Amino acid sequence: MAMIQIREALRQAMQEEMRRDESIFLMGEEVAHYNGAYKVSQGMLEEFGEDRVVDTPISENGFAGLGIGAAMVGMRPIIEFMTWNFSLVAYDQIVNSAAKIYQMSGGQYSVPIVFRGPNGPAENLGSQHSTSVESLFAHFPGLKVVTFATAYDAKGLLKAAIRDPNPVVFLESEMTYGIKGEVPDEEYIIELGKADIKRSGTDVTLITWGKQLFTVQKAAESLMAQGIDVEIVDLRSLRPLDHETVFNSVVKTGRAVVIHEGFIFAGVGAELVSRIQEACFDVLQAPVLRVTNRDVPQPYATNLEKLVYPSEDRIIAAVQQVMER
Repeated sequence: MAMIQIREALRQAMQEEMRRDESIFLMGEEVAHYNGAYKVSQGMLEEFGEDRVVDTPISENGFAGLGIGAAMVGMRPIIEFMTWNFSLVAYDQIVNSAAKIYQMSGGQYSVPIVFRGPNGPAENLGSQHSTSVESLFAHFPGLKVVTFATAYDAKGLLKAAIRDPNPVVFLESEMTYGIKGEVPDEEYIIELGKADIKRSGTDVTLITWGKQLFTVQKAAESLMAQGIDVEIVDLRSLRPLDHETVFNSVVKTGRAVVIHEGFIFAGVGAELVSRIQEACFDVLQAPVLRVTNRDVPQPYATNLEKLVYPSEDRIIAAVQQVMER
């Protein structure tokens, strides 16, 4: 095991896959000569050259479409968005082309492409750079939507995404690029569509994804001191969704709280609550609750940011509420 940063784990995944398959290339703003806005692609230009690590103009709609076209004729592009907020400029390309071409062509064309980059709020970036976009893409059949919190998951999931024959929306976080974790020296792949039990417990299931895992883990420690034994399910894949792991956990505990950074209205959390209530209604001891971002545009000031995000205190309060029933 090596202890490496998440940015290094993502880089290793891309390098190993590009060495294995010459049809894979990386394209995006500042990925080559600047080594990536967050240094995820550092050193890749020197190894693979300008034909396979390609700097683009500031034109997400253009280079997303170029990548989709390349995927249709046998290449396997990795398209980096400097932030997923900027992907909205390319939304039509992703949801009307990448997601639908396989079905509309009767299977004549597949689109093996990965769209990746940082998602959700960071620090002091304001509302136009802080949107959690997962619900916007998970809504559409034809796309896979994947996220992670640890270096181990980052590498294994990205390698799986690159090898997948379908378009994959791969959501990272600039807040976690520097976090270190253990990554095996040998090759490994994490199957898409498989959640992970990050902590086993008996009293209540906390379901989350992305960097909110760290806040949930802190809340779990505080709750344990109160005698509440929490189980944490890290979804990792939002589409396809691992219903079996989620439902089995809720059946075991009888209670559930969903925690995520997106807005509460029409978010992925709402879909999870609906599916849990439909599948597990007979065993639920309390209504399924959500802890999400406040339903306001993201503020810039640090003190206001803290009021908007899911917090340890808000998670603890939600768990205490379901435990009272």
